[in-house]
Amino acid sequence: MLLAQVVDVSAAVAATRSRKAKVQSLAGLLSDLAPDEIEPAVAWLSGEPRQGRLGTGWRTLSALKVEPAEQPATTVAELDITLTELVGTSGAGSAKRRTELLTTVFSGATADEQQFLFRLFTGELRQGALEGVLTEAVAAASGVASELVRRGFMLSGSLPATARAALLDGTEAVAAFRLEVGRGVRPMLASPASTLDDAVAELGAVTVEYKLDGARIQVHRDGEDVHVFTRSLRDITAKVPELVELVRALPCRSVVLDGESLALTDDGRPRPFQETMSNASSGTLAPRFFDCLHLDGTDLLDVPLRERLAALTEVVGDLRMPGVLDATAEQAAQVLDDSLGAGHEGVMVKALDSVYAAGRRGKSWQKVKPVHTLDLVVLGVEWGYGRRTGMLSNIHLGARDPDGGAPVMVGKTFKGMTDALLTWQTEQFSARALHDDGHVVTLPPEFVVEIGLDGVQTSTRYPGGVALRFARVIRYRPDKTPADADTITAVRALLA
Repeated sequence: MLLAQVVDVSAAVAATRSRKAKVQSLAGLLSDLAPDEIEPAVAWLSGEPRQGRLGTGWRTLSALKVEPAEQPATTVAELDITLTELVGTSGAGSAKRRTELLTTVFSGATADEQQFLFRLFTGELRQGALEGVLTEAVAAASGVASELVRRGFMLSGSLPATARAALLDGTEAVAAFRLEVGRGVRPMLASPASTLDDAVAELGAVTVEYKLDGARIQVHRDGEDVHVFTRSLRDITAKVPELVELVRALPCRSVVLDGESLALTDDGRPRPFQETMSNASSGTLAPRFFDCLHLDGTDLLDVPLRERLAALTEVVGDLRMPGVLDATAEQAAQVLDDSLGAGHEGVMVKALDSVYAAGRRGKSWQKVKPVHTLDLVVLGVEWGYGRRTGMLSNIHLGARDPDGGAPVMVGKTFKGMTDALLTWQTEQFSARALHDDGHVVTLPPEFVVEIGLDGVQTSTRYPGGVALRFARVIRYRPDKTPADADTITAVRALLA
């Protein structure tokens, strides 16, 4: 298959807001792929090469200045082979060889293909909702049930690998995916609750736990072999030796734990989120675990949370996330007060009969914070004036399109920014600018920022029909990609 066919389908998917039309276009393409084309094509349509980061930045690609080809000729398989060589090129002379490889790729690409590759290589195709649409497309093209494809994706941690199994070998191959200790599982996600009382009333029997301002971790242990993964399933084992030793000391032979880690001050209060993410603080990096997915040879994904928590307590003891089981409304309110008093974000309310539905933001887990917060994508930024002259200040904010389109703008803000943050923004955004008209700098949709707000209101000013009220920056989220940003549907839900 030619790369041009993938590019055409990508453009068609971006051009329609119909989820059904997106699935049909993608399924048609998937049905025509040769076996060695499935994984690279699915990875590209998900927004990234299957080789991971290529080490090619915006400036490097912009400096190529290669004339486009008149006719498409590059095949999917050829490009995938070249990208594998590009990632593996290192040592003396590697810079020159990498430039040669990139020049070859871009000189053989048409104008449309060049644009696609530029965005793919720089991360600008990463529309996270496309994973959901692609999952449905894999099911449609393969005849495998959607729920089974989603579960295979959850357990494999790789949509390209799941697609290959489904398209080549069908239901039996996808059903064969199992939790594998040492291989990351896509994490279960939570939805925002309207109020604490509403969440407790809706979910029935619940556990109410602290919600920490930390970094999500997933820990796997098989004997002495320990792996620690981030929210995005990046392996950070080598960077957290203290966590590795702690997990090796747990009273078990094998375990998979879900939790958070955060840096603490000497008196046990949480340090700023950025210090946890950089692991640069002088305090202790402390884990707190809230779920157990496997223990001593037994997978627990499909058992109720109540049973998983019993296993969790057995293996981690005092390292379990603070909270109350079978909490009443009054007890839930006390847990929230205690969490906020200890310097944390709020609480999580979880249905005790829920299974672990990884990778999905369902209603079984709900998060409650004292103020509304949203994770949004930075689309652009304006040059400041007055005291902020020469600094990039007012950021343009977009919510994720749940159907895989471009982020939908919902507002702007320059509030909540310290001088240090303004300096950081100016340095980072200047280096990543796509266009600068002297007033607004257009950015690739890759920076995720957590925004505090008092609510939303209807608005004809922005394409989503809503606008943020009293938005202010809380922090940037280097642990999240645009795939993790809140959707325009979630923003509109705040109107109620």
